[in-house]
Amino acid sequence: MHKTVVIDIVGLSSNLIGEYTPFIEKFTALHGLQTVKPVLPAVTTSVQSVYVTGKWPSENGIVGNGWYDKTDCEIKFWKQSNKLVQGEKIWERAKKIDPLFTISKMFWWYNMYSSADYAVTPRPNYLADGRKMPDCYSHPAELRDELQQTLGQFPLFKFWGPGADITSTQWIADASLFTDKKYDPTLTLIYLPHLDYCLQKYGDNLSQINTHLKEVDDVVKQLVEHYETAGASIILLSEYGIMPVNNPIHINRVLRKEGLLGIRIERGLELLDAGASKAFAVADHQVAHIYINDVSVLSKVRSLVSNIPGIALVLDKEQQQEYHINHERSGDLVLVADTNSWFTYYFWLDDAVAPDYARVVDIHKKPGYDPVELFMTSKARAGYKLLRKKLGFRYVMDVIPLDATLVKGSHGSIFADQKYHAVFSSNHDKAEAPLDAAEVYQYIWNCLAKDQ
Repeated sequence: MHKTVVIDIVGLSSNLIGEYTPFIEKFTALHGLQTVKPVLPAVTTSVQSVYVTGKWPSENGIVGNGWYDKTDCEIKFWKQSNKLVQGEKIWERAKKIDPLFTISKMFWWYNMYSSADYAVTPRPNYLADGRKMPDCYSHPAELRDELQQTLGQFPLFKFWGPGADITSTQWIADASLFTDKKYDPTLTLIYLPHLDYCLQKYGDNLSQINTHLKEVDDVVKQLVEHYETAGASIILLSEYGIMPVNNPIHINRVLRKEGLLGIRIERGLELLDAGASKAFAVADHQVAHIYINDVSVLSKVRSLVSNIPGIALVLDKEQQQEYHINHERSGDLVLVADTNSWFTYYFWLDDAVAPDYARVVDIHKKPGYDPVELFMTSKARAGYKLLRKKLGFRYVMDVIPLDATLVKGSHGSIFADQKYHAVFSSNHDKAEAPLDAAEVYQYIWNCLAKDQ
Protein backbone atom coordinates (compact mmCIF):
# COMPACT_ATOMS: atom_id res chain seq x y z
CA MET A 1 0.00 0.00 0.00
CA HIS A 2 1.10 3.58 -0.60
CA LYS A 3 2.82 5.65 2.08
CA THR A 4 0.35 8.20 3.47
CA VAL A 5 0.37 10.86 6.19
CA VAL A 6 -2.69 12.53 7.70
CA ILE A 7 -1.86 15.80 9.47
CA ASP A 8 -4.63 16.89 11.81
CA ILE A 9 -4.33 20.68 12.32
CA VAL A 10 -6.78 21.06 15.17
CA GLY A 11 -9.13 24.04 14.93
CA LEU A 12 -8.14 24.99 11.37
CA SER A 13 -11.01 26.39 9.31
CA SER A 14 -11.13 28.16 5.95
CA ASN A 15 -11.48 31.63 7.49
CA LEU A 16 -8.00 31.25 9.04
CA ILE A 17 -6.16 30.27 5.85
CA GLY A 18 -4.50 33.28 4.27
CA GLU A 19 -1.90 35.91 5.09
CA TYR A 20 -0.67 34.27 8.28
CA THR A 21 -0.61 30.71 6.92
CA PRO A 22 1.30 31.11 3.64
CA PHE A 23 2.41 27.49 3.38
CA ILE A 24 -1.04 26.03 4.09
CA GLU A 25 -2.56 28.57 1.70
CA LYS A 26 -0.16 27.51 -1.06
CA PHE A 27 -0.79 23.79 -0.43
CA THR A 28 -4.58 24.16 -0.49
CA ALA A 29 -4.50 26.43 -3.55
CA LEU A 30 -2.51 23.77 -5.40
CA HIS A 31 -4.44 20.72 -4.22
CA GLY A 32 -7.88 22.10 -3.49
CA LEU A 33 -9.72 22.79 -0.25
CA GLN A 34 -13.04 21.42 0.93
CA THR A 35 -14.95 21.73 4.13
CA VAL A 36 -16.09 18.83 6.30
CA LYS A 37 -19.58 18.97 7.76
CA PRO A 38 -19.60 18.84 11.59
CA VAL A 39 -20.10 15.54 13.40
CA LEU A 40 -22.43 15.63 16.38
CA PRO A 41 -20.53 16.25 18.55
CA ALA A 42 -17.75 18.09 16.71
CA VAL A 43 -15.15 17.32 19.39
CA THR A 44 -11.75 15.66 19.20
CA THR A 45 -12.39 12.04 20.14
CA SER A 46 -15.69 11.74 18.28
CA VAL A 47 -14.40 13.22 15.03
CA GLN A 48 -11.14 11.27 15.04
CA SER A 49 -13.05 8.04 15.67
CA VAL A 50 -15.33 8.76 12.71
CA TYR A 51 -12.30 9.44 10.50
CA VAL A 52 -10.58 6.13 11.33
CA THR A 53 -13.67 3.87 11.32
CA GLY A 54 -15.91 5.52 8.73
CA LYS A 55 -18.72 5.02 11.28
CA TRP A 56 -20.77 7.60 13.19
CA PRO A 57 -20.77 7.87 17.01
CA SER A 58 -23.96 5.79 17.09
CA GLU A 59 -21.85 2.92 15.70
CA ASN A 60 -18.33 3.52 17.05
CA GLY A 61 -19.55 4.52 20.52
CA ILE A 62 -17.51 7.71 20.92
CA VAL A 63 -20.32 10.11 21.81
CA GLY A 64 -17.97 12.74 23.22
CA ASN A 65 -14.66 13.30 24.96
CA GLY A 66 -16.30 11.77 28.01
CA TRP A 67 -19.56 10.22 29.18
CA TYR A 68 -21.25 8.66 32.20
CA ASP A 69 -20.26 5.09 32.96
CA LYS A 70 -23.54 3.61 34.17
CA THR A 71 -21.83 0.62 35.77
CA ASP A 72 -19.23 2.52 37.78
CA CYS A 73 -21.64 5.45 38.26
CA GLU A 74 -18.79 7.78 37.33
CA ILE A 75 -18.24 10.47 34.73
CA LYS A 76 -15.07 9.64 32.82
CA PHE A 77 -13.21 12.01 30.51
CA TRP A 78 -10.19 11.61 28.27
CA LYS A 79 -9.74 7.87 28.66
CA GLN A 80 -7.04 6.38 26.45
CA SER A 81 -7.84 2.75 25.63
CA ASN A 82 -8.41 2.17 21.93
CA LYS A 83 -10.79 -0.63 22.85
CA LEU A 84 -13.39 2.04 23.63
CA VAL A 85 -13.68 2.69 19.88
CA GLN A 86 -16.04 0.08 18.50
CA GLY A 87 -15.60 -1.28 15.00
CA GLU A 88 -12.73 -1.99 12.63
CA LYS A 89 -10.15 0.77 12.22
CA ILE A 90 -8.75 1.69 8.83
CA TRP A 91 -5.30 0.26 9.63
CA GLU A 92 -6.83 -3.05 10.66
CA ARG A 93 -8.52 -3.28 7.27
CA ALA A 94 -5.22 -2.42 5.56
CA LYS A 95 -3.30 -5.08 7.49
CA LYS A 96 -5.65 -7.76 6.14
CA ILE A 97 -4.69 -6.77 2.59
CA ASP A 98 -1.02 -5.97 3.01
CA PRO A 99 0.96 -7.98 5.59
CA LEU A 100 3.78 -5.41 5.37
CA PHE A 101 1.47 -2.50 6.27
CA THR A 102 2.37 -0.55 9.43
CA ILE A 103 0.87 2.50 11.12
CA SER A 104 2.21 5.23 13.39
CA LYS A 105 -0.29 7.11 15.57
CA MET A 106 1.31 10.28 16.86
CA PHE A 107 -0.93 11.72 19.56
CA TRP A 108 -4.24 10.88 17.89
CA TRP A 109 -6.61 9.98 20.70
CA TYR A 110 -7.45 6.47 22.01
CA ASN A 111 -3.83 5.63 21.43
CA MET A 112 -3.19 2.95 24.04
CA TYR A 113 -3.53 -0.83 23.66
CA SER A 114 -4.54 -0.62 20.01
CA SER A 115 -3.44 -2.67 17.02
CA ALA A 116 -1.21 0.21 15.84
CA ASP A 117 2.45 -0.66 15.33
CA TYR A 118 3.85 2.60 16.71
CA ALA A 119 2.05 5.00 19.04
CA VAL A 120 2.90 7.96 21.25
CA THR A 121 0.44 9.81 23.50
CA PRO A 122 0.50 12.06 26.61
CA ARG A 123 0.75 10.09 29.84
CA PRO A 124 1.98 11.94 32.94
CA ASN A 125 3.44 10.20 35.97
CA TYR A 126 1.29 10.61 39.08
CA LEU A 127 3.63 10.29 42.05
CA ALA A 128 2.74 9.11 45.54
CA ASP A 129 3.24 12.58 47.01
CA GLY A 130 0.62 14.06 44.66
CA ARG A 131 2.95 15.51 42.05
CA LYS A 132 2.19 15.21 38.33
CA MET A 133 5.32 14.78 36.22
CA PRO A 134 5.46 15.35 32.45
CA ASP A 135 5.82 12.15 30.45
CA CYS A 136 4.34 10.21 27.55
CA TYR A 137 3.38 6.64 26.69
CA SER A 138 4.60 4.79 23.64
CA HIS A 139 4.40 1.50 21.84
CA PRO A 140 6.88 -0.02 21.61
CA ALA A 141 7.83 1.11 25.12
CA GLU A 142 11.43 1.90 24.22
CA LEU A 143 10.31 4.50 21.67
CA ARG A 144 9.31 6.78 24.57
CA ASP A 145 12.85 6.67 25.95
CA GLU A 146 14.43 7.25 22.57
CA LEU A 147 12.21 10.25 21.86
CA GLN A 148 12.81 11.88 25.23
CA GLN A 149 16.55 11.26 25.05
CA THR A 150 16.62 12.92 21.63
CA LEU A 151 13.99 15.66 21.96
CA GLY A 152 13.87 16.23 25.69
CA GLN A 153 11.06 15.45 28.08
CA PHE A 154 7.60 15.64 26.55
CA PRO A 155 6.38 19.18 27.43
CA LEU A 156 3.11 18.17 29.10
CA PHE A 157 2.49 21.59 30.65
CA LYS A 158 2.85 23.14 27.20
CA PHE A 159 0.36 20.62 25.78
CA TRP A 160 -2.59 21.79 27.90
CA GLY A 161 -3.21 24.41 30.55
CA PRO A 162 -2.27 28.09 30.96
CA GLY A 163 1.22 27.43 29.60
CA ALA A 164 0.09 25.70 26.40
CA ASP A 165 2.00 26.94 23.36
CA ILE A 166 3.72 25.87 20.15
CA THR A 167 6.36 23.90 22.09
CA SER A 168 4.19 20.79 22.40
CA THR A 169 3.09 20.90 18.76
CA GLN A 170 6.71 21.19 17.63
CA TRP A 171 7.66 18.27 19.89
CA ILE A 172 4.93 16.12 18.36
CA ALA A 173 6.08 17.06 14.85
CA ASP A 174 9.71 16.26 15.69
CA ALA A 175 8.66 12.97 17.28
CA SER A 176 6.67 12.11 14.17
CA LEU A 177 9.69 12.72 11.95
CA PHE A 178 11.92 10.68 14.26
CA THR A 179 9.44 7.80 14.18
CA ASP A 180 9.05 7.98 10.42
CA LYS A 181 12.79 7.90 9.82
CA LYS A 182 13.24 4.99 12.22
CA TYR A 183 10.31 2.77 11.18
CA ASP A 184 9.02 4.10 7.81
CA PRO A 185 5.33 3.30 8.57
CA THR A 186 2.87 3.06 5.70
CA LEU A 187 0.30 5.30 7.39
CA THR A 188 1.07 8.07 9.87
CA LEU A 189 -1.57 10.03 11.80
CA ILE A 190 -0.23 13.26 13.32
CA TYR A 191 -2.08 15.51 15.79
CA LEU A 192 -1.09 19.20 15.94
CA PRO A 193 -3.04 20.84 18.80
CA HIS A 194 -1.69 24.39 18.85
CA LEU A 195 -4.61 26.34 17.36
CA ASP A 196 -6.98 24.75 19.85
CA TYR A 197 -5.45 26.87 22.59
CA CYS A 198 -5.42 30.34 21.10
CA LEU A 199 -8.81 30.00 19.39
CA GLN A 200 -10.56 29.05 22.62
CA LYS A 201 -8.84 31.91 24.42
CA TYR A 202 -9.28 34.62 21.79
CA GLY A 203 -11.78 33.40 19.20
CA ASP A 204 -10.90 34.14 15.58
CA ASN A 205 -9.52 37.62 16.29
CA LEU A 206 -6.62 37.73 13.85
CA SER A 207 -4.86 40.54 15.71
CA GLN A 208 -4.47 38.19 18.69
CA ILE A 209 -3.86 34.88 16.93
CA ASN A 210 -1.75 35.85 13.90
CA THR A 211 1.53 34.78 15.57
CA HIS A 212 -0.02 31.43 16.53
CA LEU A 213 -1.16 30.88 12.93
CA LYS A 214 2.35 31.56 11.66
CA GLU A 215 3.81 29.14 14.21
CA VAL A 216 1.58 26.23 13.25
CA ASP A 217 2.02 27.01 9.54
CA ASP A 218 5.78 26.62 9.97
CA VAL A 219 5.35 23.24 11.69
CA VAL A 220 3.05 22.02 8.90
CA LYS A 221 5.66 23.14 6.35
CA GLN A 222 8.35 21.06 8.07
CA LEU A 223 6.15 17.96 8.00
CA VAL A 224 4.87 18.32 4.46
CA GLU A 225 8.33 18.90 3.01
CA HIS A 226 9.60 15.75 4.71
CA TYR A 227 6.73 13.60 3.48
CA GLU A 228 6.89 15.06 -0.03
CA THR A 229 10.54 13.97 -0.18
CA ALA A 230 9.42 10.50 0.93
CA GLY A 231 6.87 10.37 -1.92
CA ALA A 232 3.91 10.09 0.44
CA SER A 233 0.31 10.98 -0.17
CA ILE A 234 -0.45 13.89 2.15
CA ILE A 235 -3.76 14.88 3.71
CA LEU A 236 -4.18 18.10 5.67
CA LEU A 237 -7.40 18.23 7.65
CA SER A 238 -8.95 19.34 10.91
CA GLU A 239 -11.64 18.01 13.23
CA TYR A 240 -13.64 21.21 13.61
CA GLY A 241 -13.38 24.96 13.41
CA ILE A 242 -13.78 27.10 16.50
CA MET A 243 -16.58 29.68 16.63
CA PRO A 244 -16.58 32.88 18.69
CA VAL A 245 -18.76 32.49 21.80
CA ASN A 246 -19.93 34.81 24.57
CA ASN A 247 -22.61 32.85 26.45
CA PRO A 248 -21.56 30.10 28.90
CA ILE A 249 -24.52 27.96 29.97
CA HIS A 250 -24.19 26.56 33.50
CA ILE A 251 -26.45 23.62 32.81
CA ASN A 252 -25.79 21.75 36.07
CA ARG A 253 -26.60 24.84 38.11
CA VAL A 254 -29.99 24.95 36.41
CA LEU A 255 -30.60 21.29 37.29
CA ARG A 256 -29.38 21.85 40.84
CA LYS A 257 -31.81 24.70 41.47
CA GLU A 258 -34.60 22.26 40.62
CA GLY A 259 -33.34 19.78 43.21
CA LEU A 260 -32.10 17.26 40.64
CA LEU A 261 -28.38 17.07 41.52
CA GLY A 262 -26.85 14.93 44.23
CA ILE A 263 -24.24 16.99 46.11
CA ARG A 264 -21.75 15.75 48.70
CA ILE A 265 -19.83 18.03 51.04
CA GLU A 266 -16.27 16.98 51.83
CA ARG A 267 -13.82 19.14 53.78
CA GLY A 268 -16.32 21.99 53.43
CA LEU A 269 -16.30 21.79 49.61
CA GLU A 270 -19.00 20.51 47.25
CA LEU A 271 -18.73 17.54 44.91
CA LEU A 272 -21.19 16.38 42.27
CA ASP A 273 -22.42 12.86 43.05
CA ALA A 274 -23.59 11.61 39.67
CA GLY A 275 -24.85 8.27 40.92
CA ALA A 276 -27.00 9.95 43.58
CA SER A 277 -28.45 12.56 41.20
CA LYS A 278 -31.91 12.34 39.70
CA ALA A 279 -30.51 14.02 36.60
CA PHE A 280 -27.20 15.67 35.74
CA ALA A 281 -25.30 16.98 32.73
CA VAL A 282 -21.96 15.97 31.26
CA ALA A 283 -20.81 19.18 29.56
CA ASP A 284 -18.53 18.89 26.51
CA HIS A 285 -17.95 22.19 24.70
CA GLN A 286 -21.20 22.99 22.83
CA VAL A 287 -22.84 19.65 23.60
CA ALA A 288 -24.16 18.33 26.89
CA HIS A 289 -25.42 14.83 27.68
CA ILE A 290 -28.21 14.74 30.28
CA TYR A 291 -28.36 11.42 32.14
CA ILE A 292 -31.55 10.57 34.01
CA ASN A 293 -31.30 8.22 37.00
CA ASP A 294 -34.93 8.82 38.03
CA VAL A 295 -37.15 8.29 34.98
CA SER A 296 -40.02 10.10 36.66
CA VAL A 297 -38.24 13.45 36.12
CA LEU A 298 -37.53 12.98 32.40
CA SER A 299 -40.40 15.12 31.13
CA LYS A 300 -39.66 17.78 33.74
CA VAL A 301 -36.02 17.94 32.68
CA ARG A 302 -36.88 18.10 29.00
CA SER A 303 -39.29 20.97 29.58
CA LEU A 304 -36.72 22.74 31.75
CA VAL A 305 -33.81 22.56 29.32
CA SER A 306 -35.98 23.39 26.32
CA ASN A 307 -36.55 26.85 27.77
CA ILE A 308 -32.93 27.75 28.51
CA PRO A 309 -31.64 30.58 26.28
CA GLY A 310 -28.73 29.42 24.13
CA ILE A 311 -29.85 25.81 23.70
CA ALA A 312 -30.72 25.18 20.06
CA LEU A 313 -31.57 21.48 20.13
CA VAL A 314 -32.84 18.94 22.66
CA LEU A 315 -32.70 15.32 21.45
CA ASP A 316 -34.25 12.32 23.15
CA LYS A 317 -33.04 8.82 22.33
CA GLU A 318 -35.30 8.46 19.30
CA GLN A 319 -34.38 11.87 17.90
CA GLN A 320 -30.67 11.13 18.42
CA GLN A 321 -30.89 8.50 15.68
CA GLU A 322 -31.34 11.22 13.04
CA TYR A 323 -28.08 12.83 14.16
CA HIS A 324 -26.10 9.56 14.44
CA ILE A 325 -25.43 9.90 18.18
CA ASN A 326 -27.87 7.39 19.65
CA HIS A 327 -25.80 4.90 21.63
CA GLU A 328 -25.91 3.27 25.04
CA ARG A 329 -23.26 5.79 26.16
CA SER A 330 -25.16 8.89 25.01
CA GLY A 331 -27.35 10.86 27.39
CA ASP A 332 -31.08 10.32 27.77
CA LEU A 333 -31.19 13.83 26.35
CA VAL A 334 -28.50 15.43 24.21
CA LEU A 335 -28.35 19.23 24.19
CA VAL A 336 -26.74 21.28 21.44
CA ALA A 337 -25.90 24.93 22.01
CA ASP A 338 -26.48 27.70 19.52
CA THR A 339 -23.46 29.14 17.75
CA ASN A 340 -22.40 31.68 20.40
CA SER A 341 -23.04 29.50 23.48
CA TRP A 342 -21.29 26.61 25.23
CA PHE A 343 -21.82 24.44 28.32
CA THR A 344 -19.79 24.61 31.53
CA TYR A 345 -19.58 21.75 34.00
CA TYR A 346 -20.01 24.14 36.97
CA PHE A 347 -22.49 22.83 39.56
CA TRP A 348 -21.72 24.92 42.68
CA LEU A 349 -23.65 28.11 43.41
CA ASP A 350 -20.95 29.76 45.53
CA ASP A 351 -17.30 29.86 44.44
CA ALA A 352 -16.25 29.60 48.09
CA VAL A 353 -17.38 25.95 48.14
CA ALA A 354 -16.22 24.97 44.65
CA PRO A 355 -14.32 21.65 44.67
CA ASP A 356 -10.54 21.85 44.99
CA TYR A 357 -10.07 20.48 41.48
CA ALA A 358 -11.96 23.46 40.00
CA ARG A 359 -8.93 25.74 40.44
CA VAL A 360 -6.34 23.34 38.99
CA VAL A 361 -5.73 21.63 35.68
CA ASP A 362 -7.35 18.25 36.27
CA ILE A 363 -8.97 16.85 33.15
CA HIS A 364 -9.82 13.49 34.72
CA LYS A 365 -11.50 14.60 37.98
CA LYS A 366 -13.71 17.28 36.51
CA PRO A 367 -17.18 15.96 35.51
CA GLY A 368 -17.04 17.79 32.20
CA TYR A 369 -14.73 19.70 29.90
CA ASP A 370 -13.19 22.92 31.27
CA PRO A 371 -11.64 25.35 28.74
CA VAL A 372 -11.02 27.85 31.57
CA GLU A 373 -7.97 25.67 32.32
CA LEU A 374 -6.26 27.66 29.56
CA PHE A 375 -6.25 30.74 31.78
CA MET A 376 -4.60 31.55 35.11
CA THR A 377 -5.56 33.86 37.94
CA SER A 378 -2.19 35.63 37.99
CA LYS A 379 1.42 35.00 37.03
CA ALA A 380 2.50 36.12 40.48
CA ARG A 381 0.44 33.38 42.13
CA ALA A 382 1.79 30.79 39.70
CA GLY A 383 5.34 32.00 40.38
CA TYR A 384 4.81 31.63 44.12
CA LYS A 385 3.56 28.07 43.66
CA LEU A 386 6.53 27.18 41.47
CA LEU A 387 8.90 28.62 44.07
CA ARG A 388 7.37 26.35 46.73
CA LYS A 389 7.88 23.43 44.35
CA LYS A 390 11.56 24.29 43.79
CA LEU A 391 12.13 24.65 47.52
CA GLY A 392 10.69 21.20 48.12
CA PHE A 393 7.52 22.31 49.92
CA ARG A 394 4.11 20.79 49.28
CA TYR A 395 2.02 22.90 46.95
CA VAL A 396 -1.19 22.90 44.92
CA MET A 397 -1.12 24.65 41.56
CA ASP A 398 -4.52 26.25 42.17
CA VAL A 399 -4.18 29.05 39.62
CA ILE A 400 -7.23 28.43 37.39
CA PRO A 401 -9.94 31.09 37.59
CA LEU A 402 -13.66 30.32 37.87
CA ASP A 403 -14.80 32.85 35.28
CA ALA A 404 -16.32 31.09 32.26
CA THR A 405 -16.78 34.41 30.43
CA LEU A 406 -13.02 34.39 29.73
CA VAL A 407 -13.55 31.76 27.02
CA LYS A 408 -13.98 33.33 23.56
CA GLY A 409 -14.13 30.28 21.28
CA SER A 410 -15.84 26.89 21.28
CA HIS A 411 -16.93 24.02 19.05
CA GLY A 412 -19.11 20.92 19.02
CA SER A 413 -22.30 22.31 17.52
CA ILE A 414 -23.58 21.23 14.11
CA PHE A 415 -24.92 24.73 13.46
CA ALA A 416 -21.59 26.36 12.69
CA ASP A 417 -21.34 28.61 9.65
CA GLN A 418 -19.40 26.88 6.86
CA LYS A 419 -16.40 29.16 7.38
CA TYR A 420 -15.98 27.47 10.78
CA HIS A 421 -16.24 23.92 9.43
CA ALA A 422 -13.30 21.52 9.46
CA VAL A 423 -11.21 21.45 6.28
CA PHE A 424 -9.71 18.79 4.00
CA SER A 425 -6.95 18.99 1.37
CA SER A 426 -4.95 16.20 -0.28
CA ASN A 427 -2.13 16.06 -2.80
CA HIS A 428 -3.55 12.78 -4.10
CA ASP A 429 -7.34 12.74 -4.07
CA LYS A 430 -9.03 16.12 -4.51
CA ALA A 431 -12.49 16.45 -2.96
CA GLU A 432 -14.95 18.15 -5.30
CA ALA A 433 -17.67 18.96 -2.76
CA PRO A 434 -18.06 19.41 1.00
CA LEU A 435 -17.58 16.10 2.78
CA ASP A 436 -19.51 14.28 5.42
CA ALA A 437 -17.05 13.40 8.17
CA ALA A 438 -17.53 9.67 7.55
CA GLU A 439 -16.35 10.18 3.95
CA VAL A 440 -12.88 11.24 5.14
CA TYR A 441 -12.22 7.56 5.88
CA GLN A 442 -12.62 6.73 2.19
CA TYR A 443 -10.26 9.51 1.11
CA ILE A 444 -7.59 8.19 3.47
CA TRP A 445 -8.20 4.71 2.05
CA ASN A 446 -7.90 6.02 -1.53
CA CYS A 447 -4.45 7.39 -0.70
CA LEU A 448 -3.36 4.09 0.84
CA ALA A 449 -4.72 2.07 -2.08
CA LYS A 450 -3.07 4.27 -4.70
CA ASP A 451 -0.66 1.51 -5.73
CA GLN A 452 -3.14 -1.35 -5.60
